[in-house]
Amino acid sequence: MTKKILITGATDGIGLETAKRLYAEGHTLLLHGRNREKLEALERELADSGSAGQVYTYTADLSRLAEVKQLAASIALAHDQLDVLINNAGVLKTPDTVTRDGLDVRFVVNTVAPYMLTQRLLPILAPDARIVNLSSAAQSPVERDALVGKKRFMDDMAAYAQSKLALTMWTKALAEADSSSGHIFVAVNPGSLLGSKMVKEGFGIAGNSLSIGADVLVRAALSEEFSGASGRYFDNDEGRFGSPHPDALDIKNCQAVVNAIEEVIASHQT
Repeated sequence: MTKKILITGATDGIGLETAKRLYAEGHTLLLHGRNREKLEALERELADSGSAGQVYTYTADLSRLAEVKQLAASIALAHDQLDVLINNAGVLKTPDTVTRDGLDVRFVVNTVAPYMLTQRLLPILAPDARIVNLSSAAQSPVERDALVGKKRFMDDMAAYAQSKLALTMWTKALAEADSSSGHIFVAVNPGSLLGSKMVKEGFGIAGNSLSIGADVLVRAALSEEFSGASGRYFDNDEGRFGSPHPDALDIKNCQAVVNAIEEVIASHQT
């Protein structure tokens, strides 16, 4: 059975490779990107591939919460049901580390925006929908002041690692809070140092094959293997479900992160 699947950050890296694979299987894709030209080029490439899938494209800068709000509204207006949400978009190294709202861009794009998008799309998620969040092997204890924009980072990796643990923690919290819905929330480390633009720019290396990450995202989106995995963390470096940072196993800590995210959204979305 084909699914309707939203992928954020679909014009590069793992998101792009995942989109190509899912389209080839005939699924209907909602593809998000920041760059309209890249999205249009991807849409043409998929159309020329001869597969039977459908494509809808959406442009938004996820570092601006007002655009995240509009993205969710546009999707909900055009589609009455969504089967899979893959929160893939992420950022590590960027010349502008602080958003217009005075927030760290890593926390906004990697943590707050996917949370906000997920929450606003809950009403159209199918009863058995899957929310697949791209986590990382890089996870560090979350400093609340950093998440809400009161602390600045000199180290890109420190900000990234905290933002990815925060993402993993809200995945756990929403899985607990939404347990009666049938939705599956799962955090996935797609594999370390895969050959994405992020890795090339951040580490100066070619990286490993993107297919490693795309394989596990397709499995997380569709396979029976993940059908009972809500609230769990899949570590693709190990090839199995495992334990994230200990902070993500403490529901009180996870809820504290959610509370901080909600504070950010309430203060900065317009």
